[in-house]
Amino acid sequence: MKIRRPNELEEEIGFNLTPIIDCLLFLNLFFMLATTFRDTEKALDVNLPEAKAGRPETTENKEVIINVLSDGRMKVGDRILDADGLIDHLKQVALVDKNTPVTIRGDRGTEFQNAVRAMDACSRAQLKRVAVGILDDGSKSGRGGPPGSGR
Repeated sequence: MKIRRPNELEEEIGFNLTPIIDCLLFLNLFFMLATTFRDTEKALDVNLPEAKAGRPETTENKEVIINVLSDGRMKVGDRILDADGLIDHLKQVALVDKNTPVTIRGDRGTEFQNAVRAMDACSRAQLKRVAVGILDDGSKSGRGGPPGSGR
């Protein structure tokens, strides 16, 4: 039989999880506040044309989106670029990865030549994955072919 002395304190052996949980909550809060959420540039005033068929937009971390505005100006991110500036920007992107996806979003009120200028800039920068952004009208008829072809 063990006799306990009154001045000896009993210590519980174990882990105190409260400080660990506090640290994890603070880290979680810090990373939530410090993270910049990626905006896929859908807030721009570009009136996209509609299409009967198409695939939903897939976003990748390094996708380049070229917005062709109704007056023919081209916008990448927050910068408005002329044709030469766009080519220079796309060449810098191609230096990193020639398979970087590029989406050209042209306003339905712009001339086709303006969208072709953006496509030409992608070609001159030797970018391989170029897509055209459209607005899906929601119909899933599954019919293909040109309009009026009966298909």
